[in-house]
Amino acid sequence: CCSSEAEMCMERPLLAEMKQLCRRIQEACSELKEDLTPFRSERFYRLAPMRLYTLSKRHFVLVFVVFFFCFGVSTLIGVSGPKIISENYYNGLSVSTNGSKTGPFDLRSQPLSNYNQQLWLTCIIQLDSNIADLSLREFGMNVELQGVMQDASVTRISNNIHNKNRSLHCAAHQQACDEIIVLHLGYLNYTQYKISVSFRNLLQDRIKNVTFVFKMYNATFSQVEIWFRFVFVVMTFIVTCVFAHSLRRFSMRDWGVEQKWMSVLLPLLLLYNDPFFPLSFLLNSWFPGTLDAFFQALFLCALLLFWLCVYHGIRVQGERRFLSFYLPKLLIVGLLWLSAVTLGIWQTVNELQDPTYQYKVDIQNFQGMKIFFLLLVSVYVLYLLFLVLRACSELKNAPYTDLRLKFLTALTLLVLLISVLILYLRFGSKPLQDNFVCLSPPAEFLSFYGLLNFYLYTLAFVYSPSRSALYDSQLKDNPAFSMLNDSDDEVIYGSDYEEMPLQNGRAIKASAKHPDESESD
Repeated sequence: CCSSEAEMCMERPLLAEMKQLCRRIQEACSELKEDLTPFRSERFYRLAPMRLYTLSKRHFVLVFVVFFFCFGVSTLIGVSGPKIISENYYNGLSVSTNGSKTGPFDLRSQPLSNYNQQLWLTCIIQLDSNIADLSLREFGMNVELQGVMQDASVTRISNNIHNKNRSLHCAAHQQACDEIIVLHLGYLNYTQYKISVSFRNLLQDRIKNVTFVFKMYNATFSQVEIWFRFVFVVMTFIVTCVFAHSLRRFSMRDWGVEQKWMSVLLPLLLLYNDPFFPLSFLLNSWFPGTLDAFFQALFLCALLLFWLCVYHGIRVQGERRFLSFYLPKLLIVGLLWLSAVTLGIWQTVNELQDPTYQYKVDIQNFQGMKIFFLLLVSVYVLYLLFLVLRACSELKNAPYTDLRLKFLTALTLLVLLISVLILYLRFGSKPLQDNFVCLSPPAEFLSFYGLLNFYLYTLAFVYSPSRSALYDSQLKDNPAFSMLNDSDDEVIYGSDYEEMPLQNGRAIKASAKHPDESESD
């Protein structure tokens, strides 16, 4: 009996400790749930203020001037820098084994390094001046690929000769047909490549000349790209840390919808700049390039989702339910992301087995995929325009909120116009035609990277609280100091306090809801 009583006495403290531990875990979960709980109508608390509210007109002008200056510097670096693509031309008649205009053509690339990143081989067929009936003519192409190692030994990359069917697209007023992509290597595993190409079902008397072009990344540009990305990785990391440090004084439930999204976009921008990019020059593998494309698609789709959520959430009061608020946006943007990632992975997997593979030619339903993608883009644009117009119509007279709406709309519109202008100057109308997937990145590569990075830096600056934000917020929460601490900007954008009706013979000053209070997410 004594032993059983002793065991019970030992179990009681252990049981009490277990209950206390469970109680602490329950309290911690309830506190975390309260921090993440959206705004309820009976709550009146001040959200984390934004630097946007304290900027005067001169400050707004200065913000845009600094943005355009930084973007101009990145553009000048891109213009004055080296070319992205290096090209080597070969006359087909000079490399033909038997002088035939249909081959076989024995080609050898220049010595390559990892700084050349990728390799393309294209072909340009010139017709006689009196021939104009070869447009959309089907012909066959046989390609054999061999790799040359550093010890000059030759290795056959594939056991089979790749047989592909291609089409000639020739305009009536031009002798040279459209450029045909013979093969593409996503990474370079050898120091040199030997390629044998021959054509089938083409009449020699109709062909005037055949020109082959080796295209690869310029080694000098690759070095510039490494430093350019490294600078943006460091800058993005600093901006992310400073932005998170400025919000540390406020609970997460006190963050505005823009501040919450910036805490997500800045880390994704860090991945967009790809801190793992130097691995492409250290590893002869397809993985670094695929990882870079995945990060870019993830950031761009997150940016699209940010625009939808902000323009919708800036006018939605109360709780934002997942099914009605987030699900339609995630469905549209998620399908865009899924189509882009699937197409990229499909291309990479097939190119590893067959370097001559092209999804826009070898996939029979590529036109259907193209139409589906353009349809999704059209739905997204229409939905975004609807949200923007509705937000502008409902919040044009709301203090603070209209300022946030006008600034985001103006800056985003400038970024979109600059992006469209760069695309048009680089490609013209080709992205809307058959060249849906372009062979090389745009010449304004650095401009695009600089544009997106400086856009996010500007938003992080205006959405971050100032150093004295907590002190001002505490003073304004006390009605006794409210009139003494109202600044000129609050007179412009609206006072935080309103005179309430008389109750019991006394005038009660109550804190009006801050415009951000309805946007706790």
